[in-house]
Amino acid sequence: MSDDDTSTISAWTERLLAQAPGLSADQASQFVHDLYFAAQRTLDREQSEADFARDE
Repeated sequence: MSDDDTSTISAWTERLLAQAPGLSADQASQFVHDLYFAAQRTLDREQSEADFARDE
């Protein structure tokens, strides 16, 4: 994980905790981490599909 990823996850974890103070910091961090990397995988897949379609 890059420093940018860590910084982004930390920032979004803080925002989530501000909106859902009942969550523990660990729960919030894990949720943001999972969501961030799921979104990154989706973007990577979409980019690969677009590259493939362009090459055909």
